[in-house]
Amino acid sequence: MIVPMQKIHVVARSCDRQAVLEALRELGVIHLVPVDPAQAVLDEDLSRQVQAAERALQVLQDVAPRGTAPALQPREVIQEVLEIERRAAEGRSRLAVLYHELEQLSDWGELRLQDLFELRKAGIAVEFFRLPRQLVGQIRAECVEVVNRLPGGQVIVAVARKHQAVQIPEEAVPVPWPTRDCPSIRAEAAQIEAQLKRDVERLHELAHGVPKIRRELFALQAKAEERLAVRGALTDENLFALQGWVPAEVAPSLAEQLAARGLPAAVEMREPLPDEQPPTLIRPPKWAQPIEGLFRILGTVPGYREFDVSVPFLIALPIFTAMLISDGGYGALILLGCLIFYRGLTQSIGERFTQLMMLIGGACLVWGVLTASFFGFTPYPPLVSVDLSERSRSFLMRLSFAIGTIHLSTAQAWQAVRLYPDLRFLSKVGWALFICGMYGVVNMFVLKDPFHWQTPWPYLLLLGATLAIVFAHPDRNLLNMLGLGFASFPLAMLSAFSDVISYVRLMAVGLASSVLGASFNAMALAAGSWPVTALLMILAHGLNMALALVAMFAHGVRLNMLEFSNNLGMMWNGYAYRPFQRKTLEESSA
Repeated sequence: MIVPMQKIHVVARSCDRQAVLEALRELGVIHLVPVDPAQAVLDEDLSRQVQAAERALQVLQDVAPRGTAPALQPREVIQEVLEIERRAAEGRSRLAVLYHELEQLSDWGELRLQDLFELRKAGIAVEFFRLPRQLVGQIRAECVEVVNRLPGGQVIVAVARKHQAVQIPEEAVPVPWPTRDCPSIRAEAAQIEAQLKRDVERLHELAHGVPKIRRELFALQAKAEERLAVRGALTDENLFALQGWVPAEVAPSLAEQLAARGLPAAVEMREPLPDEQPPTLIRPPKWAQPIEGLFRILGTVPGYREFDVSVPFLIALPIFTAMLISDGGYGALILLGCLIFYRGLTQSIGERFTQLMMLIGGACLVWGVLTASFFGFTPYPPLVSVDLSERSRSFLMRLSFAIGTIHLSTAQAWQAVRLYPDLRFLSKVGWALFICGMYGVVNMFVLKDPFHWQTPWPYLLLLGATLAIVFAHPDRNLLNMLGLGFASFPLAMLSAFSDVISYVRLMAVGLASSVLGASFNAMALAAGSWPVTALLMILAHGLNMALALVAMFAHGVRLNMLEFSNNLGMMWNGYAYRPFQRKTLEESSA
């Protein structure tokens, strides 16, 4: 559920400001909101220090400590890491320019400009010409040398003279000296590459300082948080006042807890006003908490007055992913991999997301048992066939459309429950019925199923459309109410059709994954040699499994975040509840 919030104002004596802030930090329940947002800004220097420490940690996060740990202070480590990053970016950019210059100068071969300058000092004039290869013999000079052969029978020749005049065919085109030569460019590129290599080794040494940087960042963040709290409050020589949001369940006891610490303070609490947007604190059921890992990765937060979609997301995503992957072997690998490497995975992708992947692996394994599909092999007759036969494709499409209909109509019905007793709830009931009727329309268009008055679909569409139109905008003016309802209905009707039909991706991607697995097996077994066959199977199924996991985000997450959420009216315009509190270094790194 989304935890109810209350707006809180705390007023204390200015002399107690630091003590009040420390008490609130220990209580750790108030999400501070600046009274004057224009004043609640960090010093540029402190903000820059926090950003530098965060960036240094990002640079070093995948760098393994190696070599001798440097005896540097945390800020010195941060500064050197950022300098290396800047130098590396400039070096890679310069290398790209140099390689482009090498391509432009490929016609000059290994010519060195220094040699030409030495010849000029010795009184020998050197000129270059481009001309057809067969005319080279017509050049009369003390020295003629072909520098390079060009496409189309052309060549570049160097003509040198010291005393006598030269004779050049009219077809020869003078070529100016290049501004640089290939050997000098390669030498500069080699220097840059050597520096990049030294910088990489230095980063491995600096990686020993990651714990120092984390402690420094933790201290800087705590300092920044307290400074924002002070600057976001109102203060004068007598009083100090701040405001924020607290969970309604703890709000009544806050004044008592401050008083128990010997801090006289006035505390006022009230319900959020309609135009206010409190922070969102979600407490899903314990069994649905793994879905928090997905929300954390996506960075999505529902608005305070929206829905906690943890439960429907957790139910739907494993089902969708199982159908998209359509292989019990892949599911078993995901499940076993998460179990075996649980500790390491929780540190890299978080405990909740690791648990979510375990649930997804289990769902894939169950679907794989039903479809008798394990690494592209079918060891026994399946209960649900996933193949290219017409019967299999028709069944999977019907199943996909049925899942979509249930998913979307549930979203509309949930809105209806939220809106009751507002008459608009009947409009949402109508849309739920209309989507159920749209299931018949989709099957008629895609699978040529019957659609007539002996089927329930026309009645569901008619009743649903009537409720959706009439009660979309309840008003005492009947004409106004019907006009607005009819105006908004056509686009919403088309959206309902496209939303239901979009669930066909469950069938299409799952079928593609299953067929690819079987095809890879056939190709590998045709190799004839068992070592080659084993290698091909590992590579091919590794690729197919990677594509299937991409499909989980591209399709499974999409059906929840877009189709389901749109039908639920979700805007995802919330911001997370972050209480002002004393944190440990481990909590700060989580």
